[in-house]
Amino acid sequence: MTTLTSSTKTTLPSMLPTGWFQVAWSADIGDGAVVPLHYFNRDLVAFRQSGGQVSVLDAHCQHLGASLAHGGCVVDDGIQCPFHGWVWDGGGRNVRIPYEKRPNRGRRIRSYPVAEINDSIYIWHDAAADAPAWGAPDGFEVLGQHVSSRRYHPLSAECRTRFENVKVHPQVIAENAVDPHHFRFVHRTPISPTVLREERDDSTWSAKVGFGKRWADGTDRPDETLNTIEIYWSGLGVSFNGEHTREGIRVISICATPVDETRSDIFAGYWISDEAPDDFAQRLAAAQLALPDDIRIWEHQAYMDSPALAQSEADGFAALREWARGFYPDPVGQGV
Repeated sequence: MTTLTSSTKTTLPSMLPTGWFQVAWSADIGDGAVVPLHYFNRDLVAFRQSGGQVSVLDAHCQHLGASLAHGGCVVDDGIQCPFHGWVWDGGGRNVRIPYEKRPNRGRRIRSYPVAEINDSIYIWHDAAADAPAWGAPDGFEVLGQHVSSRRYHPLSAECRTRFENVKVHPQVIAENAVDPHHFRFVHRTPISPTVLREERDDSTWSAKVGFGKRWADGTDRPDETLNTIEIYWSGLGVSFNGEHTREGIRVISICATPVDETRSDIFAGYWISDEAPDDFAQRLAAAQLALPDDIRIWEHQAYMDSPALAQSEADGFAALREWARGFYPDPVGQGV
């Protein structure tokens, strides 16, 4: 057996990162709906109560283990188990046993903090079940005034999609933010874009990237946004791109959520500015071209702990991987 050297080691980072992760579109969970989910190698249940609030719990009733996601129903005080009728509220507390005078206050189902924003349902995942360390972002506000000031077509069914069980780690998708050269070969741009600005803190990574000769000198002109992309990452799970082309603005969300030890679901949303309503279908189709090209690469890509990076890209990858280490419950497989 050949022993892998450090240059060929392919250990994936943990698939239990901390942060906000998308589990559904708002339109997927109607009033009174009960929806089975499977993320982070766990069976989950999402349900929307009469007041409109979405809750997400581990799927199994703590009485005798029946699945709330399959046959459970929404009632006034929570979700009712299809097996014996025990009712659990959105915080995972047992609030009613139909044939007893009192609920079982000693047992809880794990609940997940939920944020509903950007027409999306996000949960906060933390392996230690700690409370959220930051809020889920408004995708339009974080991309700048030139994005937030526009009006957009509604996020109708053709504007939102989910690619299921893609063999990719969320960090690999985030690494696109520091990989300008892939645009030439994956997306067929004439030249590599130029990274004009990068900023980061404990929870976010943002950048501005320029396309074309106008930006080749690497100088950021804050008042100019034509032919640029504003990139924003909230942890490793939620990302937004604000792309300014001659046709207008398009906002694209790409949110990857781990399913198991090797695969993720990728939620992709497309908001198209409405200054030219007649061009909506054409502009939407153009916006949707890039992600499938990336997925074809990711499906067959091996994660390299110590990749053979060229000088022009090494600093960016090292910085992003250092940032990503802060979201894992352990440091396994985080080296560059």
